Amino acid sequence: MTFLKFVTDRKTAYALRLEAILASVLFLMAFRVERQAIVSVTVIDLMAVIFIDLWEFFRKKTFYDRLRQNLKDLDQTYLLPEMLPQPSFYEGEILTEALFESDKSMCEHVAEYRRQSREFREYIELWVHEVKLPVAALSLMCHNNPETGAKMTAQLKRIDDDIENVLFYARCENAEKDYRIKEVSLQKAFGSAALKNRELLQSADASIETSGLKVDVLTDGKWLSFIFGQLMANSLKYRSPDRPLVLSVSATEQEGRVCLRFRDNGMGIPQKDLPYIFEKSFTGQNGRITGKSTGMGLYIVKNLCERLGHGIEARSEEGEYTEVLITFAKDEQILRVTKL
Repeated sequence: MTFLKFVTDRKTAYALRLEAILASVLFLMAFRVERQAIVSVTVIDLMAVIFIDLWEFFRKKTFYDRLRQNLKDLDQTYLLPEMLPQPSFYEGEILTEALFESDKSMCEHVAEYRRQSREFREYIELWVHEVKLPVAALSLMCHNNPETGAKMTAQLKRIDDDIENVLFYARCENAEKDYRIKEVSLQKAFGSAALKNRELLQSADASIETSGLKVDVLTDGKWLSFIFGQLMANSLKYRSPDRPLVLSVSATEQEGRVCLRFRDNGMGIPQKDLPYIFEKSFTGQNGRITGKSTGMGLYIVKNLCERLGHGIEARSEEGEYTEVLITFAKDEQILRVTKL
């Protein structure tokens, strides 16, 4: 709060006060009051205005400066009412009361939305578990009828993967309650994901090249396998029609970290789309071409990597390749700092 702005804001009041002082002077002159008395009364009036406004300014300045400083320092600004000093003027009391009431209303709404979100997530998780039963039954029926069930098995696999994506998305907002950070073999996690997707990889005539995966990283094995599965699904979805799909997966160690490179020789990503591929619901040019993209897979992968303390980025050249790089910390202290 600055004195210049305070004075500028009160210019109308000053104009009215000046008119009142002039009226008083004219009134005294009309009654032939001595000049010295008129000057004395005028000076007293002006001094009263100055001292009253100075007192008013400094009284309010302390409160509003504290308010602005708290607003700047607080990460959670809704705590502002609790941090304010008790105001010594009526306007400040009204403001403080309004802040408390609005904060109370906001907290009530947030609590209601959290409750609704929790109930919806619980329903989704229940629905996923229930719908997996008929999917498993259909898969078994297809397995018992290999002649007619091959194509149906592939479609059921897609349905099962999409259902699992829903479950992981429902849980990823609270992933910290569901993961266990420990040393996990990259080779084992990748092998688990490849085995789960072997039928789709075989049907696409895809080949896999790996190197350097015999290394342990600090992560959660279940979530890492899910990340690998999502990357494989994207490679299969956006494979090039001009050549067989090749997945190249390698890992290198560097300065307390492990850098994993997941590369395919698929359609590639246009440069204009590359900065947005990890955003929620972004499908891009390739998604419109294939008509299969939901824009959720890489968003979930990015979300999980951030929560697990892993770095992730993507590189690509349209028509040539797409490469996703995931960085793992090998030391628990580095991982802790990264997550903070």
